[in-house]
Amino acid sequence: MNFKYDVIVVGAGHAGCEAAAAAANMGSKTLLITMDMNKIAQMSCNPAVGGIAKGQIVREIDALGGQMGIVTDKTAIQFRMLNRSKGPAMWSPRAQSDRAQFILKWREILDRTDNLFIWQDTVTSLAIENKTVTGVKTAMGVEFTAKSVVLTNGTFLNGLIHVGKTQMGGGRVSEPASFGITEQLKEIGFTTDRMKTGTPARIDGRSVDFSLMEEQKGDDDFHKFSYLDYAPRTLKQLSCWITYTNEDVHSTLRDGLDDSPLYNGQIQSIGPRYCPSIETKIVTFAEKTSHQLFLEPEGENTQEYYLNGFSSSLPLHIQIEALQRVPAFRNIHIYRPGYAIEYDFFDPTQLKHTLETKLINNLFFAGQINGTTGYEEAGGQGLIAGINAHIKTHGGDDFILKRDEAYIGVLIDDLVTKGVDEPYRMFTSRAEYRILLRQDDADMRLTEKGYNIGLAKEERISLLKEKKEEINRIIDFTANYSLKPEYINEGLESLGTSPLKQRAKLKDIITRPQISIETISNLVPAFKEELDKTPNRKEEIIEAAEIIIKYDGYIKREQLIADKITRLENIRIKGKFNYEEINSLSTEARQKLTKIDPETIAQASRIPGISPNDISILLVLLGR
Repeated sequence: MNFKYDVIVVGAGHAGCEAAAAAANMGSKTLLITMDMNKIAQMSCNPAVGGIAKGQIVREIDALGGQMGIVTDKTAIQFRMLNRSKGPAMWSPRAQSDRAQFILKWREILDRTDNLFIWQDTVTSLAIENKTVTGVKTAMGVEFTAKSVVLTNGTFLNGLIHVGKTQMGGGRVSEPASFGITEQLKEIGFTTDRMKTGTPARIDGRSVDFSLMEEQKGDDDFHKFSYLDYAPRTLKQLSCWITYTNEDVHSTLRDGLDDSPLYNGQIQSIGPRYCPSIETKIVTFAEKTSHQLFLEPEGENTQEYYLNGFSSSLPLHIQIEALQRVPAFRNIHIYRPGYAIEYDFFDPTQLKHTLETKLINNLFFAGQINGTTGYEEAGGQGLIAGINAHIKTHGGDDFILKRDEAYIGVLIDDLVTKGVDEPYRMFTSRAEYRILLRQDDADMRLTEKGYNIGLAKEERISLLKEKKEEINRIIDFTANYSLKPEYINEGLESLGTSPLKQRAKLKDIITRPQISIETISNLVPAFKEELDKTPNRKEEIIEAAEIIIKYDGYIKREQLIADKITRLENIRIKGKFNYEEINSLSTEARQKLTKIDPETIAQASRIPGISPNDISILLVLLGR
């Protein structure tokens, strides 16, 4: 066996799988080390991918040539486009996946990837020489060498599980924790802390009274995650179910708070604000008499369900008694209780935008080790870390996505610039250019970038070229085709919109909120004929064209704003100042600029505590 590799990836969760696949597909000889080859890309929490803002990240991963979108589409047992009642900047795809099939499909992809090898073992330390990582050492005593190493350890670094007063070491239930890496990196000078996350009990569906719940079916249309022209979903499509807690449930939970690790001092680490445990909900929102719960299927051939909204670390008997107070769960049986887990993470301001650490060359961090939460956030980081690990090994320019190019760019810039004081979760509100970063156009934004670095393949470029040509053909037709009032007014009034007073371009009529391309094409045979010329992915292309037509003004305006900010992104300041010596800066500014050492003026402006006056001082010192 050869023990020398270009890139080693530690951990085979969502970050690790994307990192390893990306590096290998770009040409690096890559080793993926995992503690359990049967748990590759395990969905540790709910069996779902996507959601608000998260779905955009998955579309971006796919557009660049990553794998999460493909795996999700092939294992989906439900798909929904969220926020359809809002503008397209807010549309977010989400899918329920078959948990077991998700693992199998990822394993199949990794096994078939050239240059990619897998080793089952636990990494206990890194080999480091002259502030450069050179490999890893494992629990089996094996030493592997590599030019770059990516750490994607998830919740396994010194992981500790809590169920009531019971504590167990572990990175997931029934899986051992990992020791050694945190201690080594702390000695080198890395700043580390502890975070906490949780998961709910798993429900036996045979014990649920579904007649007392509200059914939530998936969408039955063309939407999916991957831009590749794959066949429709093949697995059986299943419903989710909605129910609510009540005062009896809350009373039972309150009675158990003295034994809750969150409230008796047992857990001291930082928990998630935006995905709180049920005990946190009843304390924080004491005035609420009910909370919504979603029962989500784990797969097409299992009775196991995930109870979204009921994460808990309360004692087992309290969890069961509280659940039994929900009418649909009065005869409840569970597969396992909910639990909380504490784990080590590293302050992400210790990273560059490539996700390479500032202290150790060629060492990259991705995923929950950076203080994030969510499969999608992990996958996006893993992809960027894997790309840059390959580039660092073989040469080339750093691959960095800007805030106006991708949600992944927003995510990483937030991490390395602002750091985290709680598990970081992506929201559309975190992105200032939401209209530019829509889920429908991730391929238009990113596929050429992925192709240029050797990750996205020819198939993606061909599909993108065809899509652009077809969109432009439709838009050009609407811009040049005129309609007379006497020809169209009766139809316009039937659609609830005002009649024309004079001839108008078809494009101007489509911008009306009451009008869609589909409805107007039914009134204009020539337009319908033009649409029918679309050879492939007709619905996707028509939707993309309609969004561009309707939101053209908003898109152009936001692009102008982004272009202005880009000028500041091009003003590089790294290495140009000794901030401690600039007395005109505030004390807080001097401290934070020294700690972060921003690459550009724009990044400096996003550091919490840096005022516009501080930025003005730096620009003056630069002669601007």
